[in-house]
Amino acid sequence: MQSSVGVCSSSSSNWLFRFSAAAASLLPSSLTFPISKSSSSSSLITLSTPSLIPSPLRSTASASDSSHVTVMASNDAQDPRLPRISSAIRVIPDFPKPGIMFQDITTLLLDTKAFKDTIDLFVERYRDQNISVVAGVEARGFIFGPPIALAIGAKFVPMRKPNKLPGEVISEEYSLEYGTDKMEMHVGAVQAGDRALVIDDLIATGGTLCAAIKLLERVGAEVVECACVIELPELKGREKLTGKPLFVLVKGA
Repeated sequence: MQSSVGVCSSSSSNWLFRFSAAAASLLPSSLTFPISKSSSSSSLITLSTPSLIPSPLRSTASASDSSHVTVMASNDAQDPRLPRISSAIRVIPDFPKPGIMFQDITTLLLDTKAFKDTIDLFVERYRDQNISVVAGVEARGFIFGPPIALAIGAKFVPMRKPNKLPGEVISEEYSLEYGTDKMEMHVGAVQAGDRALVIDDLIATGGTLCAAIKLLERVGAEVVECACVIELPELKGREKLTGKPLFVLVKGA
């Protein structure tokens, strides 16, 4: 039996075909999180966002146009893991439609060092935040979410498209460019008082992350943060997250 459906609105503004030429910086000037050095000690690393590195991000540029990403770096020197992550992502022109430069993370998954670095950066941030639930957004949130959940001792909860989960679900509706879609979660998978992290590979307009937040909050969970490998800041997706913080590794421009 399915419960009543909530609504999460996110206007895409024809984002697949109209990216702005310049992106405003949306991350804070620095982010600080713990890195474990040994079983008995830890230190802090502060990430800021000043640097630009070439990366094949999804955009409306032609295959011959150049695109860049802003990556987070320490105050003294750029974290060497971030350029590896950025360079491991392949661009596929005109996919899934003409004019779209699609960011393909399957090449990141083939690079075992870059993939491990990606997971490690998230684990280092969240291992000491008492996260009890990692909620992965279909579909690529299913790739990054489970290893993070295992490493920090949290349960993994899939947030799925309609009619994919076999048990009783609750649903949240969100807006698309043309029409709406739904996200669903199993009843009982998340308990009141759980501290949740929402994970996906990329934030664009923010509709799916917004729906995931609302589903978790409807059952009484506290959404601590949303985390993505990439943000496309031109689309202002973080503004749809009802004030929830967003942590990203690279920013599209």
